Amino acid sequence: MDWLESRDGILHAEGVALPDIAERFGTPTYVYSRSAIVERWGAFAEATAGRRALVCYALKANSNLAIIDLLARAGAGFDIVSGGELRRVLAAGASPERVVFSGVGKSTAEIELALRVGVRCFNVESESELKWISATAVRNGASAAVSLRVNPDVDARTHPYISTGLRENKFGVAYDQALELYQLAVSLPAIEVVGIDCHIGSQITEIEPFVAALDRLIALVEALEARGIALRHIDLGGGLGIRYDDERPPTPRAMLDAIFARIDASPAVRGLEVLFEFGRAIVGNAGLLLTRVEYLKSNGERRFAIVDAAMNDLMRPALYDAYHRIVEVQPRDTPRQVYDVVGPICESGDWLGRARSLALAEGDLLAILSAGAYAMAMSSNYNTRPRAAEVIVDRETTHLVREREPVESLYALERRLSE
Repeated sequence: MDWLESRDGILHAEGVALPDIAERFGTPTYVYSRSAIVERWGAFAEATAGRRALVCYALKANSNLAIIDLLARAGAGFDIVSGGELRRVLAAGASPERVVFSGVGKSTAEIELALRVGVRCFNVESESELKWISATAVRNGASAAVSLRVNPDVDARTHPYISTGLRENKFGVAYDQALELYQLAVSLPAIEVVGIDCHIGSQITEIEPFVAALDRLIALVEALEARGIALRHIDLGGGLGIRYDDERPPTPRAMLDAIFARIDASPAVRGLEVLFEFGRAIVGNAGLLLTRVEYLKSNGERRFAIVDAAMNDLMRPALYDAYHRIVEVQPRDTPRQVYDVVGPICESGDWLGRARSLALAEGDLLAILSAGAYAMAMSSNYNTRPRAAEVIVDRETTHLVREREPVESLYALERRLSE
């Protein structure tokens, strides 16, 4: 995270001191770097330059309107998994023609909205969904472009909760049923078959699983071609990992060079447009969660730093046993001690980092790193906790891109009994 640096012993985000952000916006607060987002997006854009390719940003990683707008202006497409995410894309001024709609459980209302605004295509994940999209399109006098998401049964070698390309996962169409389903798709009314899609998981740190999945798709494209079914694009999903601790994921260039080398060697797919769906790899290391130490305590065996951020602000440690680096914003020249960094929520699973060596006093600020993806996006109001503010730093300027929720808004839609 090279957008962070210490100046005179104080951690700065781009040109802004983190204590100034805490003073102005309070804590906890998500802090994102505009330059980091743009630079990471640029790495994918450069690696696909000169090719028929569209890099889509996976909104589920972080769906703030400012980030969508920033990436839309840079030329990104968008991968969505709900009607709500589609509405966010539209609210940010991005074009629905650059949207692919994924997800295993699209509702009728979501399908109708997507047809009405004209998304690029639906990534279809079951026979039932395919038939329902056809019926819905017919009923609405529309035509639906579809791409079947095929489950290649490839091990992404990642956490089981974020592995999506194995036979036992809920996602996609079984590989050995794909040809039959494509035959059905071309026979259905109001369906236009345009592509093939896969996504094998998230936080993948090796190139080999991506290439293995591609090889499986190429074999299917060849079989489809033999049956007279021609496609316009191949969508390889996303899932490229980032560094949280000691991971060594490939660079976008290394990964995409390997993909394109395989594509160029295959007559069946070399003429197709190639789509990707990256989220975490673009924004994950472009954000942090700023939090303040409320209390220090010891139970005789362990020391605890109780902070004002919690599992409702950063769910990944509790959900995946995930690691995030935690650093002092203004390090003290005092002996370090080992703390579990925990939040105030009434759950033993409410922890943000275990056994961290820190020099702390009550009131100190901490930065929880690599919180640009799946932090705010997975946040909740558990324990009636307002969701935190979000800011984007742009050199010496700080933009508030989401206000902290007032507590009153959390129950504004609720009603007491009349008697």
